[in-house]
Amino acid sequence: MKHSKLVTLAIAFLLVLSLVPNPATGAPAKPKISIEKQAVLDWLARPEAVEKFGRISDKIWEYAELGLQEFNSSKLLADTLEAAGFKVERGLAGMPTCFVATYGSGKPVIGLLGEFDALPMLSQKARVPKKDPVVEGAPGHGCGHNTMCTAAAAAAIALKDAMDAHGIKGTIKVFGSPAEEIVASRPYMIRAGLFEGVDAVIDNHSSSGFSTEYGVGGNALFSTIFTFKGKTAHAAGAPWVGRSALDAVEIMDVSTNFLREHLPLSHRIHYVILEGGEAPNVVPDKASVWYYVRNTDEQLEDMYQRVINCAKAGALAAGVELSSMQVVSAIHQRHANKAAAELFQKNIELVGMPAWSDEEQAFAKALQKELGVEEKGMPSKVDSLAAPRGGPFTGGGSSDVGDVTLIAPTATIGFPGSVPGAISHHWSNVACFYGSIAWKGLNAGAKAIAASAIDLLTKPEELAKLRKEFDEYSKTHPYKPFLPADATPPNNLNKELMDKYRGLLEKAFPYL
Repeated sequence: MKHSKLVTLAIAFLLVLSLVPNPATGAPAKPKISIEKQAVLDWLARPEAVEKFGRISDKIWEYAELGLQEFNSSKLLADTLEAAGFKVERGLAGMPTCFVATYGSGKPVIGLLGEFDALPMLSQKARVPKKDPVVEGAPGHGCGHNTMCTAAAAAAIALKDAMDAHGIKGTIKVFGSPAEEIVASRPYMIRAGLFEGVDAVIDNHSSSGFSTEYGVGGNALFSTIFTFKGKTAHAAGAPWVGRSALDAVEIMDVSTNFLREHLPLSHRIHYVILEGGEAPNVVPDKASVWYYVRNTDEQLEDMYQRVINCAKAGALAAGVELSSMQVVSAIHQRHANKAAAELFQKNIELVGMPAWSDEEQAFAKALQKELGVEEKGMPSKVDSLAAPRGGPFTGGGSSDVGDVTLIAPTATIGFPGSVPGAISHHWSNVACFYGSIAWKGLNAGAKAIAASAIDLLTKPEELAKLRKEFDEYSKTHPYKPFLPADATPPNNLNKELMDKYRGLLEKAFPYL
């Protein structure tokens, strides 16, 4: 009897002790975790795993391939997964660089998203805290996509190892998603049926912190190239004979800029002129302009129609034809699942922020000094799960992950790698995403992804929470694609630009 009481007291003492803050961190002691979850964390913690996937990320950073031209990046990731035992299907949904890697069988089916395209004009040397391009004008990874599908691949291979060792049932799918920077893969992938049967999706994105979130965020978007056709003439000798397609583009641009006054705060409109003639003394008979039109799901289609009217007005005023409107992509806002975010947050806290070296902190502070922001270095703690922001929505960026959130319960794990204060789509971000900081950040992200996937594979009650919330939400938010049925992937959109820089970038390495 006494022995039984002593055991009971000992257990109670241990339970209380588990809640006592760790004197070093001020946080409660980490909870006991399952043998399956420990397996993926241990696999990813091995130095050889950190290095292997770090080097893959670095190589994709060096390739710096633009959307739908990521032939080397896509192949490297697909080959890595295939060598690990995944079945890899390539060239899917009409996109040569799109792939899906699958392991396991049956339910549940857990999807991991990954991106790998770079951005134009952002070339920058790694770990250099001042603007210093590798190749002037060339692309660079200003959004950290080199780390993202790499993190998903690392997590997936760790999961495969644990599934084999512990008899875990279910299926893992890695969705190699090209061209996120022009939001041009997920709507086509959904239309091709690649996500059919997927029970839940874990997205990831590079960040300066370690966090997740839920609720509606970002802007829905139409990406469209408007092309006008006119008539050539001698610009000085007989300008009255010509009809300038460039005039139509400029009139359209003026019209949309006047339109801004009458749009809600959530709108965003931006454009670049792709073609406007070849010589000033010839009236241009062809001109095109590429527009991003952004707003909320509810307001986007009406706003987009008004921009189309501006294009028609430009054509009418210039006396030319609006010859085509090529929809590159059209996407929804994100609708992140709260139950998924809550689950991911627990695993983010379990993994914790990486420990940064003195050298890494010195680089971070030097970059922050160059940018004129607070010189506080890299973060030491993960972020807490915050409720969606209140007040009026004032717009922001976009991602084609939004469409995925409406066809399966989805949330995003944001993992560290960028220096706080570095600017997205800017040379300062490119400087961050190579070497040890990026390696540590993507490894932490892979751990959180893999740990969350283990929960979804081994705890039916956790997956049921995600599905219940998603099913209820879908009743009032059914998925209706914005992408027109006749739209096709813009596979050649970045070809000329990438062809210009690919060889120059290859010659530039190894500069490091």
